Amino acid sequence: MHVITIYIKTIHESKTKCSMNLNQVTVSSRNLKKAVAFYKQLGLKLIVDALPRYARFLCPDGDATFSIHLNESMQNNDNTTIYFEDDNLESLVIQLQQKGITFTSQPEDKSWLWKEAKLLDPDGNQIILFKAGNNRIHPPWRID
Repeated sequence: MHVITIYIKTIHESKTKCSMNLNQVTVSSRNLKKAVAFYKQLGLKLIVDALPRYARFLCPDGDATFSIHLNESMQNNDNTTIYFEDDNLESLVIQLQQKGITFTSQPEDKSWLWKEAKLLDPDGNQIILFKAGNNRIHPPWRID
């Protein structure tokens, strides 16, 4: 079983409205030491080191966090995709390739107006590095 945990911060602005912000996503790993090294290579900053059972990272831009927890019995699956946005996607891909990171697809324009490059983490979780600009939150087909 693959576990994704989303922690949500709730701020009550009034009695009728609340505001939520995604704080953290957690994925499983069979080998945290290997996974930590991989995500540090991607540029995430390690902020909690509770190896061998848990690690948390701060994303380089903003205050979102990403964590990994030990799950030695996790099964292979293709249910998890992790998206990290970078405005300089092509440059980032080149930098990561120079560090030895292998991509399953190079940056390419998508019909949903994003540019994406794909890779896998050491546990087989798909990672998509992307550049979406304004289209991430405000695509032309957005409903309000």
